[in-house]
Amino acid sequence: MHLNKNQNLALFMVLTITFLAPEQAYATGTAGGLPYESWLTNLQNSVTGPVAFGLSIIGIVVAGGVLIFGGDLNGFFRTLIFIVLVMALLVGANNVMTSFFGAGAEIALNDGVTQTLLAGHINQEGSA
Repeated sequence: MHLNKNQNLALFMVLTITFLAPEQAYATGTAGGLPYESWLTNLQNSVTGPVAFGLSIIGIVVAGGVLIFGGDLNGFFRTLIFIVLVMALLVGANNVMTSFFGAGAEIALNDGVTQTLLAGHINQEGSA
């Protein structure tokens, strides 16, 4: 693939602008937010809470009981029970893993250097 002189110049300009304007890459900060983020957060809290864990245990017991003692089930009902069982296992596993290993990474700002750097960054943004 060979580029002519104009294409080389255009490619050079695009790359130069991209590398010299990194602020544009950070344009998706946490200030705005998308319109569907709030209900997704509510859904996540609902699916990972203690009520969901209790319902997943009940779902595992009921689905397991139906599969063991249900007798001869047709294909659709058996597939539906397997879907309920898998969903209950996923929700239960998420809650068990969260209780074992915590909810995620936590970054503490108790370090004086970090607080000084953060305060300097905020002051720079405020003066701009």
